[in-house]
Amino acid sequence: MITNVTETIKYIGVDDTTIDLFESQYIIPNGISYNSYLILDEKVAVMDTVDARKYDEWHEKLLAALDGRTPDYLVVHHLEPDHAGGVAALLAEFPQMKIVASARAVQMMPQFFEGVDFSQSTIAVKEGDRLSLGTHTLHFMMAPMVHWPEVMVSYDECSKVVFSADAFGKFGALSHDEEWACEARRYYFNICGKYGVPVQALLKKLAALDVAQICPLHGLILSENLGYYIGLY
Repeated sequence: MITNVTETIKYIGVDDTTIDLFESQYIIPNGISYNSYLILDEKVAVMDTVDARKYDEWHEKLLAALDGRTPDYLVVHHLEPDHAGGVAALLAEFPQMKIVASARAVQMMPQFFEGVDFSQSTIAVKEGDRLSLGTHTLHFMMAPMVHWPEVMVSYDECSKVVFSADAFGKFGALSHDEEWACEARRYYFNICGKYGVPVQALLKKLAALDVAQICPLHGLILSENLGYYIGLY
């Protein structure tokens, strides 16, 4: 099922309810969501892919949401395989698509996709860079060590949506209804918590923005009472 974040931003993520351990070490009795988004504007941007184990389901949702259009950009906020597992396959399908990522991510990308030539397909962005899609403009902010060194987040200046990578994520599939804080706390402690200083640095950047929604790579899209979630972080 494709749902709307806004009229022009679609949620195309998928749940994984058959995996026992996240990153082969964290028990997730209620599964996990791999979140991905699609921005439809004059230019089309795919915001992250998903784990290879759920690629086919995600790909079907992506094509349905594209409705015949072709992606111009794939924005990679985080290279970990549960979010970037579909990068090579999507590039093979849409070779004219440009991959937008941090300079560190562009440097690391060949390590994850052996034999794939990214030399003509990547756009490295740095702190403060912007990418116009038409009405939507993505403003990029680097977030190293939240929780890998190549991580970045993006802010859509049109819709006031933050694509926050692993920040504000939680364990649990979206199909499982549960209170946010408990599994978000466990996720933070295990995934981001040991990098508390970089997390606080990211929060300072977000504090300067007018944020309407937070779209993480795992867990619920946060659109109400944002002060509560940000306060916990």
